[in-house]
Amino acid sequence: MPDFARSDDPAVQTQLDRLTLLSPGGDRLGLDRITRLLDRLGRPQDALPPAFHVAGTNGKGSTCAFLRAALEASGRTVHAFTSPHLVRFNERIRIAGNLIEDEALADLLAEVLDASGNIEPSFFEVTTAVAFLAFARAPADTAVIEVGLGGRLDATNVIERPLACGIAALGIDHQQFLGKSLVEIAGEKAGIAKSGAPLIVLAQAPEAEDAIQKVAEERGVPVLLEGRDWAIDPTLRSSLLGEHQVRNANLAWQMLQAQEHLTVGRASFLSGLTSARWPARFQQLADGPLTKGIETWLDGAHNVEAARALSALLADHGSKHIVLGVLANKDADAIVAELAPHALSFTFLPVADHAHHDPAKLAARFGGRCANSLGQALDGLRAPA
Repeated sequence: MPDFARSDDPAVQTQLDRLTLLSPGGDRLGLDRITRLLDRLGRPQDALPPAFHVAGTNGKGSTCAFLRAALEASGRTVHAFTSPHLVRFNERIRIAGNLIEDEALADLLAEVLDASGNIEPSFFEVTTAVAFLAFARAPADTAVIEVGLGGRLDATNVIERPLACGIAALGIDHQQFLGKSLVEIAGEKAGIAKSGAPLIVLAQAPEAEDAIQKVAEERGVPVLLEGRDWAIDPTLRSSLLGEHQVRNANLAWQMLQAQEHLTVGRASFLSGLTSARWPARFQQLADGPLTKGIETWLDGAHNVEAARALSALLADHGSKHIVLGVLANKDADAIVAELAPHALSFTFLPVADHAHHDPAKLAARFGGRCANSLGQALDGLRAPA
């Protein structure tokens, strides 16, 4: 399945099956295909409401969640495009605050695929076109758009006049697309900078800040950098745990304050922080068939920097038994090293439908155990020693 997306709705699944056949698969950067596709669809990106555009290695999804929650708390209607999805493809596209309905999704997927002709767009390019079509056809006060991969050549970067752009925390990830050094990655992320829109940036390594500043200066874009132009307000705490989420909340606040089109007061922003929801960010699961009365937490940390943030949370909330699956293109050794100081044990899993590190090899290397499924892993932890 494209990007391993499946749907319980037969009409949506039919279109996802078409996408499997029509798309070359995998991540592909570049603006040529998405531009040609959107041209055939009437350039829906030109009819979007004023948008906030957010890039970063980690934290961009949380920043988008805070932006959306704060804007909605101020009485605005908000379109939102984020990725990836956790359970349902529909999670990627919110139309005026509501997840896209299956019927509309199936129709829009069909329309985009019908228009794709010989372009061979990627899964993400098709998804971006679907979102932009949906947003162009429904009224809203604003849109929040999360970059998929990189920035400069990401499909979302066809937005020409954003209200404000933001760059969350940067790290080494997706090197095969963005470059092997932090300087190269920072330059790619800074590629979302647009003339007339302020670029708000969390503090980065000095070389990354320099790279971002260089790109911004070339484009005549003002940069508002944490530590130089603004400071973290430690009181901006949200429903999401961790000091890294405080920084993401500050990024969202600074993005709102840097633009003049939509006024969001501090009271509305604080209300939005308490109501914001962004699953799989150190989320305690409710009791159910999986947890069976045992305290269970879920976190989507998938690279070294995210594992470091999770480790800091574990330092505050106590060591845990860690059940972990690692994609093949991630640095398993570094991720485990970050988590190890707060791990009571490790159980390693395969990652369904994805290339992944062999759980048995990880278990042998790090002294843990392995399991075939999450249910089996949790049952193994519950069993008497």
